[in-house]
Parts: sequence; structure tokens; C-alpha cells
Amino acid sequence: MASAEFQFMGELNHFLPSSRREISFTHFFKGRASIKDTIESLGVPHPEVDAILVNGEAVDFSYIVQDCDRIIVYPVSVASQIKPPIRLALIDLSEYRFILDIHLGKLANALRLLGFNSLYRNDYDDIELARVSADEDRILLTRDKGLLMRSIVRYGYYVRATNPEEQIIEVMQRFNLFNVVSPFRRCIRCNGLLESVSKEVIIDELPENTKLNVDKFHRCQDCEQIYWKGSHFERMQQFIDGVLASQA
Repeated sequence: MASAEFQFMGELNHFLPSSRREISFTHFFKGRASIKDTIESLGVPHPEVDAILVNGEAVDFSYIVQDCDRIIVYPVSVASQIKPPIRLALIDLSEYRFILDIHLGKLANALRLLGFNSLYRNDYDDIELARVSADEDRILLTRDKGLLMRSIVRYGYYVRATNPEEQIIEVMQRFNLFNVVSPFRRCIRCNGLLESVSKEVIIDELPENTKLNVDKFHRCQDCEQIYWKGSHFERMQQFIDGVLASQA
């Protein structure tokens, strides 16, 4: 039986049993297997991996593991420090767009509030989540490790935090989104873009007090939800300020 020595760096240890964290360990295998499949068999989803060094040389996911290989696997946070010639998790997109699984509804709302195109439905199944992520080049955010291991998923991230306020900060830091925030441009309810709308056009849809005291309105281009600076606006602005203040 062949064997290879593995070590996973940084936050990739989150996916390993405690006995294999922060150490080198021997993995025994039979037959022919790509390094991508081998890494996932050890519990680490491939979208979390940014660089792989085999015997000191950078390889991509197609590399076939050999007997006696010495393999070090890096996440984005560590790979950016060693600057390997092959980066596997770099996101080359003109716009950061997301799709989120059923467990991350509040995170989806927070991303939309900050202006990010974020698809979310509570009836997406795993097959559809993976397909939309692949077809539309969306970053798949999930609390399901197995979902990230689907072969068609290219961009994805396992959200570690369970608290929604911690989740948005985690995602902002992971993808370095602080400089591309554009608050209040998307509908929190459906993800559609907002546009200015005159008071006269929507006057019949407004509460009486709002008719008297508010003059500026926006409406979702998709679901026609109407937005204005009401009592909720200050709370939302405080939330946005808190997220932006967390930039490391």
C-alpha cells in the first residue's frame, strides 16, 4: 500500500479531526487518485484550498498522488503569504455575486443590505445550489461541507460562524469586500436593484404618516417593494457602520 505525508495549514484544520490538526500525518491509499479527490477524502472541500505544494513544487488539482509524496495544503490566508506560482482559489470575477444555502438567510439579508448580489431561497436543493453557483459564477456560501465538495462548484466557502452578525464580518474579511460595499442599492426581500421613484407615483401605497413626512423613496425593480428612511434606517446604518469598522 502506498502512502503520502500530508499537512494542512491555517483554517483548513477546521475540517480535520483533532488528532490530525496542525501536524503532519501519513495517509495510506490504493490505486490512482487525484490530489483533489484525496484532499476531499480527508475532509477538506476543494474550494477552500488555494495552493498545494508536493515535494516543494506547486501543483493543481489534477496532480496524481504518488507514493512517498510530501504534501502541504494551504488556504487563501496562508497562500497569499508564500505566493505560490499556482493559486487555486483566486476569484477572478468582475463582480462579487453569491448564492447561499438554507441556513444563511440572515447572512443573505446582510449582504444585500451592503449592496452585494446574493441569491437566497429556502427551497433551493443542493443540486440547484451547485448548478447555479457554477452556471452564474457565484460564490457558494454554505454551512454544508458536503455541498462544497460537489465537483462543479468552483467558488465557495464554508461559513464557520453560527451567529449572523459574526457571519457577515467573516465573509467580508474572507473575500476582502470592504472597499466594494454599496449600501441601500438592493432589495433585502428579493435581491432586486432599487431605483428612485417619485412620491406621486406611489402615494396610494404609503402610510398616512409617511405621506406627510417623507419625500424621497426607492422601489425595487423586481418585486416593487418601497423603501424610505423611516425609523428602521438608523438601525440599519448602525449595523453597516459596525461591519465596516471590523475591517482588519
